[in-house]
Amino acid sequence: MIVPDRHDPRTVGDATWAVHGGNAVDGGSGAIRTPIIMANAYLLPDDPSGIDWSNPEQLLYTRTTGANQQALEAKLAAMDGGAAAAVFASGVAALHGVFFCFLASGDHAIVSDVAYEATWRLFTELLPAKYGIEATFVDTSDLDAVRSALRPNTRLIHTEVIANPTTRVADITELAGIAHNAGAVLSVDSTFSPPPLYRPLADGADLVVHSLTKYINGHGDAMGGAVIGSAADIATLRHDALTDVGGVISPFNAWLIMRGSVTLPLRLAQHQANAQRIAEFLAGDPRVAFVEYPGLSSHAQHDLALRQFGRRGFGGMLAFALAGDGELQNRFVARLRVITSAVSLGHDESLIVHVGPTGRGGWEHYPEHFRRFGHLRLSVGLEDADDLIADLRQALDAVMPAGGA
Repeated sequence: MIVPDRHDPRTVGDATWAVHGGNAVDGGSGAIRTPIIMANAYLLPDDPSGIDWSNPEQLLYTRTTGANQQALEAKLAAMDGGAAAAVFASGVAALHGVFFCFLASGDHAIVSDVAYEATWRLFTELLPAKYGIEATFVDTSDLDAVRSALRPNTRLIHTEVIANPTTRVADITELAGIAHNAGAVLSVDSTFSPPPLYRPLADGADLVVHSLTKYINGHGDAMGGAVIGSAADIATLRHDALTDVGGVISPFNAWLIMRGSVTLPLRLAQHQANAQRIAEFLAGDPRVAFVEYPGLSSHAQHDLALRQFGRRGFGGMLAFALAGDGELQNRFVARLRVITSAVSLGHDESLIVHVGPTGRGGWEHYPEHFRRFGHLRLSVGLEDADDLIADLRQALDAVMPAGGA
């Protein structure tokens, strides 16, 4: 029989680790929660002459590491099944850290042709111009296309588990095999699919990236990013992308995200249950031109999503559009009374944003229906599902009355 120990993630379940992981009783005050330690510097030993000033394991200076950062890293590493984690000031800083550390001048990367806007610009503009790094953009759900894009100097394959915004699902096991056979690293942005929904490392990914700003924090009040992987890979990230580039998270944001992460398993279950109901409602309304959600049997990668995620869910993000032009989409959003028009995702409240047909980098790679109608990206929150559906229905009725009146 395994004896549960709140300090050992191997002995407890996801919900228990979410509560206790990374937390420690404060030795000074006896507080049972790790306090916010807003210090730039820590007390040096009597003889500091032998210190490695860039050692991210030693509390010296908060640009290198801090107590709150270390606590959050310990929690996140175990949540994703990794040996170590590095936390950054934002999700984009975490992405940049991966590309900066694992690619060099003259290297080639294969990148999903549907990706977060910052990822797209990094690989189309900044990395090629500043470092001579080349990228080939492919549909990472087309494994033959990925294989065909390989070059002798391919060092990295990067994808999103559930693509932002189309919700296309990548087969991480197959991509890992392709990457490793070519001597390349597989990095995976799993922001749309945080644990316990999915753990890409278990399926062969080398590095997992999260925007902590989103689901893991969950409350829309703190920014951060994280990379989880092997001890050696994370040591490289800490030394190069944190200590010497300086993309560090603040102690306060680390503490806020630590607090928010406690309820992640509970919140994620509600996000997903709500999203499934809303996707089914929208898919059944003829005024809606399309709905993309991996939990729908009509989704192109539904079978893969079911196999990869098991029955843990399909995430809380969906994309859809009304059968009309951009002005109609805008009027629909303006009539919503529960759902908020704002960017970001994974918050407690439901958020919607209208993006036009050519509103993002790489839009020409999107499915035809995205390019025709644009899309509404909906991050489904924790509200009562009946209220969310009623809000969507009344807004639809206001801008597209039944019978075409």
